[in-house]
Amino acid sequence: MAESTTERRARLEGLCESIPKAGSKNGLLELIDQALGVAAPEGDPATLKSLGKRYRTQVDEAGDLYDRVGRVARKGLPEVWAGDTSVLASDAVSAASRAASQLAEAFQGGARALTALADAVRVAQQQDGDGRAKLRDARTSLGGRDGTFDNWHEDDGEESARLRARTVAADGVELRRTAAVSADDAARAAARDLNKWAAEARTGKMDTDNLTAVDRLMLADTSNVGGDPDLNEILSANDLERAGRAMEKLSPAESARMETLLANASTPQEKAYLMKALAAGYSVDEVSEFGGKIHGKDPAWLSEYLSPVTTNSETGQEDQKFGDRSWSQDGLTCVPSSTVTARAMVDPVYALGLTGGPSGQENDPAAFRERLTDEQLRLHEEGDGSNDGWFWEEGKPTGMDDEGQVDISNKELSPHTGDSYESRDMDNANDRRDVLTDINKSVAEGKPVPINIEGETDGEWVGHGVMIVGQEGGMLQIYNPWGTTTWVSEEDFINGDLSAASDDRFDNVNRVYIDQD
Repeated sequence: MAESTTERRARLEGLCESIPKAGSKNGLLELIDQALGVAAPEGDPATLKSLGKRYRTQVDEAGDLYDRVGRVARKGLPEVWAGDTSVLASDAVSAASRAASQLAEAFQGGARALTALADAVRVAQQQDGDGRAKLRDARTSLGGRDGTFDNWHEDDGEESARLRARTVAADGVELRRTAAVSADDAARAAARDLNKWAAEARTGKMDTDNLTAVDRLMLADTSNVGGDPDLNEILSANDLERAGRAMEKLSPAESARMETLLANASTPQEKAYLMKALAAGYSVDEVSEFGGKIHGKDPAWLSEYLSPVTTNSETGQEDQKFGDRSWSQDGLTCVPSSTVTARAMVDPVYALGLTGGPSGQENDPAAFRERLTDEQLRLHEEGDGSNDGWFWEEGKPTGMDDEGQVDISNKELSPHTGDSYESRDMDNANDRRDVLTDINKSVAEGKPVPINIEGETDGEWVGHGVMIVGQEGGMLQIYNPWGTTTWVSEEDFINGDLSAASDDRFDNVNRVYIDQD
């Protein structure tokens, strides 16, 4: 099995520590051989550069499309309808204009990512070659290995030669380590950005012939009100793909019913939430029942009742509330509370049951808080969480173990995201760095990722469960079941420090629960 970039990086970091301490000629030779045995940074800079240039040519074509669509939009279209679901032609043209703009941005971003990766790989490979040359020079200067008796004694000349070779070898392995770090970081940044741009190329995600291109375009374009539209799209990339597959599986009669529901919806946001319910795994009958509860509601109502997390900025901490009550945990239920909110983010039918009650029409934040607490406690029991108190008393939740967290993630999230969840320990920065690409891909597609953080208070261990729910550039959006979302840097995550999203007790990110398929 090929060695991962993280493993290469870790091996070279270890050799950077051990080579300067080598106390014998044979020991130094062994360490130099190990350093030379680590693979060089991979990749063809010329090919990557060529791909970047190809993306740039697409930018101009997408820009021309944007200009042409913009000219149509400025002509003042009549109030005519398009598509199967009654879309205003003027709205469709505006959506097409935004889609063309996003397409140009995606190609531009992809070109930048590939060009930056090509430059980084070229520099890293050159630096790695210089490091290899130094290591070979050090090895040559030492000559062959000493025999058993020779290795017992080292005269002044032999010691001086070993120390000189050790210095050269230390410089060489440091060059190789720096090259490995640069190439690894550049590859992860490129993967992060390319995954993000791929997820944001939204118009082609819903692959179904049961809706027209206009309908699919409008659904992909629709965002909640009250936040940055690009960060609050109702249908995630994963939703669009799942909705398309679900539409393809419908019978002709069910497909016609779904189109009628969409056509009768009063706003683009209402249509998008109907499709989100279908994407979450509900039948057309269940979507129809849900549609009856939300029909005619304005976009602000839909956002408050169906979206537990609204993103208004890429910095700072934001409170997430329904009315004046927080989407927060009650007692020591951080894991089930995070899972409840994550499910509400991907399952609007579930979200409405919490906010609007059985009828979907309640407007009572206190009643919402009671339902939310009950649901948190239900998941606590579902995951066999621990309780404090004697067996004849009603105990208070005191936490949940790793097995329970995997269990409730698979029961509560998997049916609505399509993922399955397994636990992965993160014991150090390299472990966190290694899983970051998978995390970025998941959240870019709209699938929350559970993680655990830990620390000490007065010498006692404390643990906490939170969710990664967003990704933008080099930042991660963390939902804390204390009722807040916070943007933190990927560097802080790698270092294990999420205190900005919690408090100073939690300085170690130690476990992630992510799709293992």
